[in-house]
Amino acid sequence: MSSSSLRSAVFPVLAVTLLYAMLVYPTPAQDDSEVKPPSTGVSGSDITEDDVTVETPEPVAEEKEDKVTWPMITLAVGIAIVLALIVVFKVNAFIALISAAIVVSLMAPGDVAIKIDRVAKAFGGTAGGIGIVIAMAAVIGKCMLDSGAADRIVRCFVKLLGEKRAPLALMGSGYVLAIPVFFDTVFYLLVPLARSLHRQTQKHYLKYILAIAAGGAITHSLVPPTPGPLLMASTLGVDLGLMILVGAIVALPAALGGIVFATIADAIMKTPMRPLPGDEEEVTLTEDQLPGLGLSLLPVLLPVFLISINTILTTVADQDPVAKFSQSSFGDIPLLAARLQVAGESENLTVERHIYDRLPEPTRKLLGAGSLDDDAKAEFESGFNALLKDKNLFDEDALLGVKLSAETKSLLRADRQRMSTANLQHMNRLLLEQSLNQADGQSNAIAEHEWLTPKRKAAKFGSLIGNANLALLLSTIIAIWMLAKQRSLGRNEIAKVVETALMSGGVIILITAGGGAFGAMLKAAEIGQAVEVLFESIDQGGQGSMVYLFIGFLIAMVLKIAQGSGTVAMIVGSSMMAAMVNPDDLSYNMVYLATAVGAGSLVGSWMNDSGFWIFAKMGRLTETEALKSWTLMLIVLGLVSLGMTVLLATFVPLKVVAG
Repeated sequence: MSSSSLRSAVFPVLAVTLLYAMLVYPTPAQDDSEVKPPSTGVSGSDITEDDVTVETPEPVAEEKEDKVTWPMITLAVGIAIVLALIVVFKVNAFIALISAAIVVSLMAPGDVAIKIDRVAKAFGGTAGGIGIVIAMAAVIGKCMLDSGAADRIVRCFVKLLGEKRAPLALMGSGYVLAIPVFFDTVFYLLVPLARSLHRQTQKHYLKYILAIAAGGAITHSLVPPTPGPLLMASTLGVDLGLMILVGAIVALPAALGGIVFATIADAIMKTPMRPLPGDEEEVTLTEDQLPGLGLSLLPVLLPVFLISINTILTTVADQDPVAKFSQSSFGDIPLLAARLQVAGESENLTVERHIYDRLPEPTRKLLGAGSLDDDAKAEFESGFNALLKDKNLFDEDALLGVKLSAETKSLLRADRQRMSTANLQHMNRLLLEQSLNQADGQSNAIAEHEWLTPKRKAAKFGSLIGNANLALLLSTIIAIWMLAKQRSLGRNEIAKVVETALMSGGVIILITAGGGAFGAMLKAAEIGQAVEVLFESIDQGGQGSMVYLFIGFLIAMVLKIAQGSGTVAMIVGSSMMAAMVNPDDLSYNMVYLATAVGAGSLVGSWMNDSGFWIFAKMGRLTETEALKSWTLMLIVLGLVSLGMTVLLATFVPLKVVAG
């Protein structure tokens, strides 16, 4: 094993070592004299003095170690297998990732009978999400290169900006396009431009593809309406417009920092542009053989336009709080309050008892008060609106026998961690309507809400035409037609071009889906929960509020290294920070906490991240080259973003002071 390979393997191994060190030497949470009552899953009034006095610190420490040690060992084993197979034994990345996924799954909790099957399901789920898009993007890229469309765009870039500014143009394209469009789609569409630019200049290939990646990755992680930043804003209570503005301001210097890193990496690594499978010898086309600029841009801009329409319509519809409760949403508030109070005093698990337990403490206190005044009714309404944000409202045992609609069942099958706030509120409103209206024959306890407003209907139409699979298919048809027209190719020749592109795309799909399966098995190994346990002991007392920016960054970074998904790192990290931080105690706006978490989610991209494989395989880089370029550049992006966040939080805190 070469010294460069060893250096590439050090980063993730050190990360696991750091985590284990935190386990062995945890930060004390509070003064040792203060002992918290055990979590029992019941209300505070049900905890007796005996429950508190029998608690001692030692069992808590042992329980904490049990929740952390084995998941961290599992993570270390998974990392070791991937690195050993790929870097040392030169095993194909797909086989290495699937092998590691199976081993991690065997070590993870769960029924033995499903441990192999869930690897296949996770692989299929990832492939289903990216397979069509990657396949179509491979065909689009091949057609744009062969038809001269990519050449035409690049020549216009160079003519307008000059060769020296071409990387800035690529970075700017990625920066803007990745706001409404997922990073992987943007990278697929812009890589042909980088390849064509290299063919013209015969240099700086690594710089060109890193420029695209820098622009795309940073806005994907910091600027809504991409899912991660959007859900962070919702979780932390940040205004969406403010999140877009501050996210874009923080992202711009980071993207420029990415260009600086790309320039240095390109000068050091001297990475060649390797041919795509099936590429013929390069043919230089004359100016009159190239398609027009408008036609050349169409395969790139059409999917961006369609996906942007979907994003805009969905965002507008989600701002309409149709699922929220008002006092008119309830048939008889005192009657419903009395039902919940009676259920709360019962030992039987019923729909009402489950809902009672999930209500906030202030709401539970006012139940059973008989006639409720206006303030009490307002609190009742507020308590039910809090239930709409509860990702664990559904309980199979409590709702046993409740007839749920097909729409509700469909929403329950979705990933609630990644679900938009509007859809979560809609799902929980349906659960409350259907459960409380059926219980005890009270058909009018809660009025049914109207979900399909004109805005929502428009959003559904946008979801159809703006679906990435359809958008890329239409773009593929245009790209194939353009190639046939420009090069006068027959059906057999076109079929050969498409087959060649799909063969290269198929390999990328396999490897990317293998990385997704590996990441899913790390999640099944409860590594995310282990990270939460590690960080829940952080001392919240006596710290300056700026420390929370670093804590949020660190939490997201560790989650990203552990399970690979930046979106999951943002969602879980922001949720943990929301539970840890009181906005009133901060000297700055919560938006900076969101950008700090987003910055952390960039750091630590390696072989369990699908983005790593998309960059490596679409760019035709080796795994070691990707670790030295992509992984290190994302560290730069994350650190610069954190630095900008701290500077802005210090000098432009955006904190509204009451009074």
